[in-house]
Amino acid sequence: MDGRTVVVGVSGGIAAYKSCELVRRLRDRGAAVIVVMTSAATEFVTPLTFQVLSGNPVVRDLWGNQRPRFDLPPAAARRIKGRVEHVDVAGAADCIVVAPATADLMARLVHGEAPDALTAVALASRAPLVVCPAMDLEMWLHPSTQANAQALRARGATLVGPESGSLASGLEGPGRLAEVGAIVAAAEKVLERRAGLAGLRVLVGAGRTEEPLDPVRVLTNRSSGRMGFALAAAARDRGAAVTVVAGPVSVDPPHGVELVRVSAAAEMEKAMLERAPRADVVLMAAAVADFRPARARGEKLKRAGGPLTLDLEPTADILARIGARRRPGQVLVGFALETSRGLARARAKLAEKRLDLVVLNSPALGLGGETTQVTLVEPRSQGRLPLQSKRETAEAILDRVIELGAAPRRRAVPRRRAPARAAARRPRKRRAGRRA
Repeated sequence: MDGRTVVVGVSGGIAAYKSCELVRRLRDRGAAVIVVMTSAATEFVTPLTFQVLSGNPVVRDLWGNQRPRFDLPPAAARRIKGRVEHVDVAGAADCIVVAPATADLMARLVHGEAPDALTAVALASRAPLVVCPAMDLEMWLHPSTQANAQALRARGATLVGPESGSLASGLEGPGRLAEVGAIVAAAEKVLERRAGLAGLRVLVGAGRTEEPLDPVRVLTNRSSGRMGFALAAAARDRGAAVTVVAGPVSVDPPHGVELVRVSAAAEMEKAMLERAPRADVVLMAAAVADFRPARARGEKLKRAGGPLTLDLEPTADILARIGARRRPGQVLVGFALETSRGLARARAKLAEKRLDLVVLNSPALGLGGETTQVTLVEPRSQGRLPLQSKRETAEAILDRVIELGAAPRRRAVPRRRAPARAAARRPRKRRAGRRA
């Protein structure tokens, strides 16, 4: 964790005392730590405790010193503008760990509420979020809390715990804060992921295509675009320069990516083939029509009282054309939506299209929905993932893409720390992290 800045958010639960050990462990790993507390958290542990353990001022509310001095690595120090405290902390963060996360705090994170410093920092930051729930048994099991947990996962947050055991109320069951070691390991993993595709160019095909029958009707499918957009967002968050070629979709695209809009299969073919040679990774999640009308009518088709016969012709196989032209070192991933003989057909697609990986799914377990269950198929192995959000599935796919050879291009992280002040540089004679 050398050279990284971790923001530890502490909300008002009895498990707040365990966050002291978390801060110490993170610093032992070489991370710079800034603690942000809710007012309720200060009822359990004093800010002074966290200030001593972290070596940095503790952020307690939105109305305090807007130009505090933080002892930060050079990379984080350069991101500080020195005007608004919670914005500076959000920008300095390489990772945000909320431990403990109460039911109330999780609900505010989901709904984008920011009445305090902790939720304001989380809302203002692009850093990966690790949420560690801790609450009483029935609060955790409540449908509202479960829905909030699922929403956080779907947006890319990592949830750690809760664990089962004796609770402060005397009840037994899930609700205990995860062990500190598990939280630190999760933070290390998301920090590693964040730079996993740094400097690489990732091309994503997303959405569906629409093949016109006449000026009103089209041949299409039920793909929503969620899987392609989840892949794009996950690759962006790992440091990649992402281009998305998207057909019609049912959801909003992620920010921070280049978006190329297309409609028909021929348009997607042209856009993908133009950009594929420059990409280090190609993720073809688009549901491209296999057939199109041989001739689109110039006027709306009218009901004639009898059957209608349509002449269809095959569209180009975009991924096969990309595979035929692939360059050394490029990683190609395709998707296979099958209703029968899935593994056999996925392996055939691997060979025929010169792919590294095929993501096999079925209409019943993901088409158009927010969750999916897929199998990652390779020439000599396959691995079935659990039913989970499409963002979680995207992370698993990218983990495998990196293992298959998509090595990041990044500079070494500086190991030396440099003190930083939000407002201005301090005189050299002052000790790092001390107030003027």
